[in-house]
This record gives sequence, structure tokens and C-alpha cells, in this order.
Amino acid sequence: MKRRVFDIIQIGNQKDFVSRLFDIILVAAIAVNIIVLFLQTFESMEPWRDLLSVLESVTVIVFIVEYALRIWTSCYLFPERSKAGAVIGFMLSFDGIIELFTILPFFFLSGFVAFRILRVVRIFHLFRINASYDSFHVIKAVLYDKRNQLLSSLAIIFILLLASSLCMYSAEHEAQPQAFRNAFSGLWWSVSTLLTVGYGDIYPVTIVGKAMAILIAFIGVGAVAIPTGIISAGFVEQYTLAQKQDGSADLALGLQTIILDLDSAWLGLSVTEVRDRFGAHIAMVRHHNRQFIPENTYILQLGDVLAVHIEQKDV
Repeated sequence: MKRRVFDIIQIGNQKDFVSRLFDIILVAAIAVNIIVLFLQTFESMEPWRDLLSVLESVTVIVFIVEYALRIWTSCYLFPERSKAGAVIGFMLSFDGIIELFTILPFFFLSGFVAFRILRVVRIFHLFRINASYDSFHVIKAVLYDKRNQLLSSLAIIFILLLASSLCMYSAEHEAQPQAFRNAFSGLWWSVSTLLTVGYGDIYPVTIVGKAMAILIAFIGVGAVAIPTGIISAGFVEQYTLAQKQDGSADLALGLQTIILDLDSAWLGLSVTEVRDRFGAHIAMVRHHNRQFIPENTYILQLGDVLAVHIEQKDV
């Protein structure tokens, strides 16, 4: 029964009617919940306040049931872990954290109500023909591959923020003691200037302060361009890599590259089960840094990258 429930709640199983029905119900609940969230901010909807509250409660119940089922069946998401380890693994995963924060604001933590909008991401999974080179995986791969450069650039920006704040305090404290009370008082000005926002609520009035502001503004343009350039270069690299993969052996052999995420219908299935139920022949698996030809009994795991030949197009 647990295995059947796991198959049902995995998004994208086109051949399973119950699973598709669950997907439709979940998408409807997400859409209704978000619409209600926006309608509750209109004063003109006050006469319908009770109805909106009921709709919100019903959708949250659907989310709670889904979250509980995912915890119950988490052992199939992480088959190599213990039962407790699998539960913790799901709860600490990106999807697990987002799902929890879409539920908690209904009871408390109302400041996190904006997290509900992130459930829309789950809808996108339904419109994928397959998981080949999914956009969300591209973004995650770019951020992960460029993490060291990004952290370095952010550290540089942070140092520039502190330095510019201290400089502006030295130049403006006597002229504007209320606006620049100490070295950290200029941090807000530094952020809005270095990041090229320029709110204008705090600004220098002395000649030295204005000269520093001009210099800091020019530095800010370059500081913002550094992480932007790193991310842009990462996307170009990923796109080039995808083009090479599509134009090489995978294309010649009729293979597709599929990445397993929490919503993949193949999670927890063996190679044989995937072949029998979906008509998909798995030629190669990359699990973490290890690449191998899988045995028929190999259980597919979260994050596996598969080279697959699919006989049927409706998977």
C-alpha cells in the first residue's frame, strides 16, 4: 500500500489515472490557495471573507495530507537510508522545506505567507514532456558550479559596503550627525548606492562626501556586474554542454538525459520496473560522481542522472 501511495503522489505518471487525478487535485488546490491569498487583500471581498477562509482551510488540508504522505513514503525517495534518515532527508530537502512553509503560515508564522507562491513551481513539473535538461536543474547546476566565485564576489561586495560606510561616516558625521551617527549608520546608504538602487533618503551634503559618493557609485556598477557576469557565464557553459550532449552520442543512440527529482515518477523504482512500466531502457546512470551501467535490480535515487532510451512518447 505504501508503495502504491508513493507512485500516486509522484507528479508526471501519465499512464496512471489515479496519479494524474491526484496531480489535477493538487494543482487545483494550489491555484485556489494562491487566488484566495490575493483576494483576501481586497477590502471589497469582505462580504466573502468566510467563504475565502473555508476555501483556504480546504486547500491547506490538501497540502497537509500530501506532506504527511510524502513523509510516510520518504523511504522510497531515499532507499539507501534508514527510515528516520529518509524522513529527515525529505524534510530538509528544498521541496520539503517549501511545503512546510506553505502550511505553517495558516496556523502561525503569518510573515511567511509569501512562501505559498512557491508551490507554483510544482505545477511546472506537469507541463514537462520529459525531465531532459529541466530549467530548474540548470539554475541549480549553475549556482552550485559557480558557488566559490559567487561567494568570493559577495565577500568583496560586503567589504566594499563596510568600507564605503566608514568613509561616508568620516566625511558626513559632522555635517549630518542624525543621518550618520556611527560607522554602521551609513550602511543603508552604502547598500542603496553600491547596488545601484539610489533611494535618495540619505545623501551626502559635503564636497568630500559627494566626491566619495561618485567614486563609490562607479565601484558599485562593477561590483554588481561581477556576480551577474559569473552567473551569465555559467548559463552559457551549461547551454554549450547541453548542445554538445544533444549533438553527440546521446542523439546518435536515441538517448535522453533525465535527472530525477522529488517529483519524478521513477524514484524508488528498479531498472526493470522502469523498463516494464514506462518502456524506458536505462543505458547509463550517474550517481553523485560515479558513472556506471546499472544492473536490473538497481534502485533509482534522488539526483540520479540517467541516459535513457524511451520507446513510448507519453511517459
